[in-house]
Amino acid sequence: MRALRWLPLALAAAGCTMAPHPRPAPTLQLPAAWRTAPGGEGIVARDWWRAFGDPALDALVRRALDNNGDLRIARSRLEEYRARVRVAQSANQPAMNLSFAPTRARVIGPLGQPIDTTSIVGSVQASYELDLFGRIAAATQAARFEELSQEAAFDAAALAIVANTASGYFNLLGLDAQLALARETLASRERSFTLARHQFEVGYSSRLEMSQAEAELHATAAVVPQLERAIAQQEQALSLLVGAHPGPVARGVPLLEVRLPAPSPGLPSELLRRRPDIAQAERLVAASDASLAAARDALLPSIRFTASLGAQGGSIARLLRDPVELWSIGGSVLAPIFDAGRLRAQADIAATVRDRALFAYENAVRAGFAETENALAGIDGLRRQSDEAEARSRAANEVLRVARNRYRNGYASYLEELDAQRTAFSAETNVLQLRASLLAAHVDLYRALGGGWTPAP
Repeated sequence: MRALRWLPLALAAAGCTMAPHPRPAPTLQLPAAWRTAPGGEGIVARDWWRAFGDPALDALVRRALDNNGDLRIARSRLEEYRARVRVAQSANQPAMNLSFAPTRARVIGPLGQPIDTTSIVGSVQASYELDLFGRIAAATQAARFEELSQEAAFDAAALAIVANTASGYFNLLGLDAQLALARETLASRERSFTLARHQFEVGYSSRLEMSQAEAELHATAAVVPQLERAIAQQEQALSLLVGAHPGPVARGVPLLEVRLPAPSPGLPSELLRRRPDIAQAERLVAASDASLAAARDALLPSIRFTASLGAQGGSIARLLRDPVELWSIGGSVLAPIFDAGRLRAQADIAATVRDRALFAYENAVRAGFAETENALAGIDGLRRQSDEAEARSRAANEVLRVARNRYRNGYASYLEELDAQRTAFSAETNVLQLRASLLAAHVDLYRALGGGWTPAP
């Protein structure tokens, strides 16, 4: 109890000179509305990929969530942080140890003769630190917030894997459609070359027209292996995402039959509770605040109680029959007086970690707003661009029909039809590419909105 009389002095010496660590001033400004007027309806569901209406995509996403290697790593990391919480919580409980120490020694007696002694000691020791100033509680709270941040990090990783899988799948459908168009166009080029060669052979057209038809045939033929190679590479990328060996990927709905959902982005302020990466950054701020509190509390005295109960005997038999009882009870107050500024420096380090966590949170929020705005603008622009591309494709195919009729009826040269073929092929390819890009833009919007994520209670 005499040691407790020095407690107020230790408190004054250890804690009163620690300067506060105020938070940096916030710089976030939340927009009142989105720049691009959204026309969506309904909330974003947790299984948002089903809104595209493709069963093959559903199966692919499920495989990715079950088998993706990065998700397995994130899941293992989450288990690690859950174990860290248990480690931090253990500091709130008493610690008990059992010891058993047999000793055989030879010493010199008072008259100079050797004496052999045997001593067997068994004891149970217990210790407990009284968390009078909340240091252990703050450290436990920091570990808990770090675990929660890892839960959000796992959800963010899962959202990224699902979005990458959906984007890769739609890119694959786009390549499939372009390959089908290229093969269809190649067959048409072969028929055109056959006709041009026949007309050259009968003297109706020149070698120039036949050579240009042949050149166009080979140019179209070169597109086919290029698309086949791109399809194979995209299939390997999707296989890697779903944790499978390289191989073919099952397709479902054709590209032009995939539904275009219309998710509602809601208000910009709602985005702060929708995205797991923002939740992760927010929880890291809370964890760093608790770590700073624990670092500052380390400057205050710590109070520890200890007790031990044991027995000693010259042999195991005597230890069991007639032991000498040993016991001790004590307490200690440890207050830092001089440590060359180590504890204060650790508190300053914890404050800088807290500040960086705040800056990272603001960056995550800004990135979320920017990604959502980009996705909304991308959908709006690609939809209008796709409408114009479809109109151009219809007009180009009409030009091709007229040019083909004029050539077959002898009113125009083959060069006119050849030019119309190139324009029509380019226009149709552009329609397919824009359709795949529009689907990917919808995936980007789902990703930017958090993919229907809700924080765990």
